[in-house]
Amino acid sequence: MGGKSSEELKEIIRHEAMRLGFSHCGVARNDTLEELRPFYSDFIGRKGHAGLKYLETYFEKRLHPELVLEGTKSVIALMMNYFPQETIPEEDNFIISRYAYGNDYHVVMKNRMKELINFMKSAFGDLQVKAFADSGVVAEKAWAQRCGVGWQGKNTLIINKSAGSFYFIGIIYTDLELEPDTSETDHCGTCHNCVTACPTGALDTPYQLNIGRCISYLTIENREEIPGEIKNKFNNRIYGCDICQDVCPFNRLASPHSVAEFIPSESWRHLRKKDWLTLPEQDFNRIFRDSAIKRIGYQILKRNMP
Repeated sequence: MGGKSSEELKEIIRHEAMRLGFSHCGVARNDTLEELRPFYSDFIGRKGHAGLKYLETYFEKRLHPELVLEGTKSVIALMMNYFPQETIPEEDNFIISRYAYGNDYHVVMKNRMKELINFMKSAFGDLQVKAFADSGVVAEKAWAQRCGVGWQGKNTLIINKSAGSFYFIGIIYTDLELEPDTSETDHCGTCHNCVTACPTGALDTPYQLNIGRCISYLTIENREEIPGEIKNKFNNRIYGCDICQDVCPFNRLASPHSVAEFIPSESWRHLRKKDWLTLPEQDFNRIFRDSAIKRIGYQILKRNMP
């Protein structure tokens, strides 16, 4: 490593991450996440994970990175901003979560992380490295907080004190020894805006998501029919939900992203409610071919419409 300290190595990686378009980069030592075991055991035991089977399947691996990458010494948390320059009009329209405005973030994040890993290997030699973007095998939010890039708020999302919560999270495991950053602490205080604003009661217990009542889960991951009494509270949301983020005081500090891939196409921006209702499947496939929306499919999207 050319005699560089673990702090210097970290700063080299952080500088390259910023160059690649990431907004925040933090590091934690690979200590156990065993303190999360009681919560997750209870959560899974009472079927709180609803249809998200990966939380049960990867239970042990989520607590112990070395079960995923042997020899893991450090965990790197990356955040990429997706807050748009302008929101697609909601009047006379169906609402899509801002995270899905542009190209599929899984692809964008993985491509950028691959570039960062290639840089690390080129700069530091033969390394063991694995990258994850929204992967069930990794406790992303726990590591993001450990790495100091934010804390898991009452809405269960990672919130950055100076920039809000409109961020994708990427996690890298590596056997490279890096100087850890200071873990972030909770700054929600007495605020209950997200709890109060959630129309379906998915946040009735702060810091814990009732997945089975969450609009994002119900419109994206859920493949069953949505109960009418819950669907009536969606307020025209047909893919995801930003309500708990919109009311968060820290998102007053959110600034627009500069990632070209996250800008929605013209053909999408012009859609209004009547267009969505009459949208043919071939047009859906064309307009959303590069979007995360495509993975739920045409029929599920139509199911989500009132």
